[in-house]
Amino acid sequence: MLFGMHPHQDGPLARLRRGHEDLVLELLRKHGPLSRAELGQHSGLSRTTLSDIVTELIESGAVVATAPETAPRRRGRPVEALTLNPSAGQAIGIDFARRAVHVSAVNVAHEVIGSASEPHDPGLPWEERITLAERLVGTLADGALRLGALNAIGVGVVGPVGDPDSGPPDPYPSADLPALLRKRFEAPVLVDNNTRLAALAEATWGAAAGGQDVLYLRLSHGVGGGLVVGGSLHRGAYGLSGEFGHIAVESGDGRCSCGATGCLETVASVGAMLAAYRRAGGHADGLAALLGALEAGDPVALRTLEAAAVHIGTVLAAVCNAVGPGVIVLGGELAAAGPPLFEPVERALRAHIMPISRDRVDLRPATLGEAGGALGAIALVLHESPLLSHYPARPG
Repeated sequence: MLFGMHPHQDGPLARLRRGHEDLVLELLRKHGPLSRAELGQHSGLSRTTLSDIVTELIESGAVVATAPETAPRRRGRPVEALTLNPSAGQAIGIDFARRAVHVSAVNVAHEVIGSASEPHDPGLPWEERITLAERLVGTLADGALRLGALNAIGVGVVGPVGDPDSGPPDPYPSADLPALLRKRFEAPVLVDNNTRLAALAEATWGAAAGGQDVLYLRLSHGVGGGLVVGGSLHRGAYGLSGEFGHIAVESGDGRCSCGATGCLETVASVGAMLAAYRRAGGHADGLAALLGALEAGDPVALRTLEAAAVHIGTVLAAVCNAVGPGVIVLGGELAAAGPPLFEPVERALRAHIMPISRDRVDLRPATLGEAGGALGAIALVLHESPLLSHYPARPG
């Protein structure tokens, strides 16, 4: 029995009220803490109806009201934040990257409980990766995590992930991966591409928190990204959205991992950048050395990075002209280069984006680092799992 509703209360008004309660709970699950005014804007409910629903949910224990930690308004009381009851359960996210496993946990009030990571050999079998993930999850919150009402785990993996009914014939790195995870954790599993999930994480907790339309680009050993459109992760018809690294650039003639030539990935990935630096006479045995040369102001390193940055900014402008995001987030290991990367990217972006959009798109560095994929997997659960349904019922 939920929210104090009696078994015989199943008339039209009772069903309408439960629908309103479900709507409020869904908004808090998806967006995290919201003020009453924000809940009113998202829900479309009248102030009186919303007040009655919120009061009922607070009394039932499903929702808690807390004063913000920031300074109060100049006049009147501080605006309280409404959240789902943190004790209602946690969500677990796992990111199976190429060479590491990352895990994170967040409670239903959108508070990050903890994160953990461990590197591994890229050839490690999936059963052993899952065992590693299980062990890392056990280290969070002193082993006291519980899925509670969420009853789902979000998982990020490398490569395309589509709808099993309409997408690629084998959308997972291992066809048995969801089944293996369900068996090990005894919970439903939601799977998506880990770079795309990092986009959702940055829009939920990171650099673009609260953004409804966000473009995320990750510059790493590969180049990829993700789109958050209208507050939701955009996958595309076959789970292939966000493959920005395979947009062709004018001067690129290198062979890409996808089989084509001239992709952005052939000029803007870690390997491509190192190769270009060495061809220009630079000496670097890895990314750390290249970043060090950039920090020291090595002109060869700076020119190499700027050449790639021009292509990056041009591609970003093209995508912006197509989808119109409000925020662009740049992440991945190469983003650690800082201003020597961001400044030429921004110049190229401004030069190629439609003039009307130049002052409306904000370029920002990612803030979540390695935890992005796992946190995005949790955001996937918070956005898409069935509505929470096991809150404590109000006495009586």
